[in-house]
Amino acid sequence: MGASGRGESNRPTIALSLVEPERSEIDAALIEAGFDTIPLAADASIAEAFGPATKALVAVVDVLGDPANAVARVNEARIGRPGQLSVLFLADGEELDGLVAAGFDDSDEIVLRPCSVEALRWRIEAMAIRVQVPVGQGGDSVLATGHVDADWTAPAPVYAVFNPKGGVGKTTIATNLAAVLQMRRGMQVLLLDADTVTGHVGLSLGMAGGRSAAESWVDEDAGYGHETLLDLSEEHSSGIRVVALSNNPLSHSALKADRVADAIAEARNSFDAIVVDLHPSYSEVNQAVFAIADRILVPVTPDLPAMRAAIQLKEVAIEIGVRDRLAMIINRANSGVTVADMEETVGLSAIAHIRSAGLHFVWSANSGKTLIDKFPKHPVAMDFEHLAERLLTAPAGATVPERPRETGSLLKNLFGRKAISEA
Repeated sequence: MGASGRGESNRPTIALSLVEPERSEIDAALIEAGFDTIPLAADASIAEAFGPATKALVAVVDVLGDPANAVARVNEARIGRPGQLSVLFLADGEELDGLVAAGFDDSDEIVLRPCSVEALRWRIEAMAIRVQVPVGQGGDSVLATGHVDADWTAPAPVYAVFNPKGGVGKTTIATNLAAVLQMRRGMQVLLLDADTVTGHVGLSLGMAGGRSAAESWVDEDAGYGHETLLDLSEEHSSGIRVVALSNNPLSHSALKADRVADAIAEARNSFDAIVVDLHPSYSEVNQAVFAIADRILVPVTPDLPAMRAAIQLKEVAIEIGVRDRLAMIINRANSGVTVADMEETVGLSAIAHIRSAGLHFVWSANSGKTLIDKFPKHPVAMDFEHLAERLLTAPAGATVPERPRETGSLLKNLFGRKAISEA
């Protein structure tokens, strides 16, 4: 059994029922991340991982070409242990129907091969956080340095706004989504500027740069007290609480991926919703946020680079196991390319579309407001209302159609020029 050296902890133990060398590689990564692990033979009984003091177990189970047996081993381990076992099945695409037929629990997760060790680690970290934030329970939150150790109330949803291409309206979507949730849905919203290089959420809202999470964590490491994202946040005139991960792109030493994820998870007890504006990169911090996000909102504009970036993101999301959380938002939707054509080209369904508002966004930013509170009757405000409605009522994980024919030909048809190949 791997030892994290943390002593008594509420963190779940991770059982690894995998083949070698995969089991050893994942085991080493999790031990390095501070987890207690129990390596098992690939076909071993999951029940044997439970001990007298086991409070919660996350089991990573290789389907091994036999979905019925994998589900049976999990069901056996759950007998007499309600709510103690969370499962991540590692499967090939052709094994999905077998898992459904075998009756796997809807609360369990599935990661499809091929999948990297790092991607699996982040997915397991996210599951471990969710295990510690059970729906319907109360209690005071207690954060152990670097990791969540808490039983909390129902967690607020986390909406990460991301596209690997800049200039697609990421910050505009994030700030106005936060505003519509706050002002028209009566929710207490945290808006986190996690673009640690070019982030300007505070600037676009007319707010002076407050104390960042990175600054706080440097002080905490020096022996000062712990500050939550709620403690660090400042209130905008709309009521949104705003905080930045960092105000200086050259001072990121305290921005460890697991620390960022834990801080967001901790904040889920203090807010009704969390909106995260991410930097356009596949950094470890971003991957950690992907892993705990309920939805990854992907703004896409009707232009070739933005659409190609979204196609790339979809492929990366499959590799890191978060494909089911992607939701495309078509921004500047009244620009001549139809919603149907963009959905077909990118291979993602649009959860909402946001029309172009011309200079109204500029005028709003110049006055330190969002469009929602500067121009509440503008048609685009209704677009954000629709987005909020979809997010609050549509479950994550809905089936999204794949693009039905070659992307290159579609891009050529849409833009009337030779498209770059996907390779």
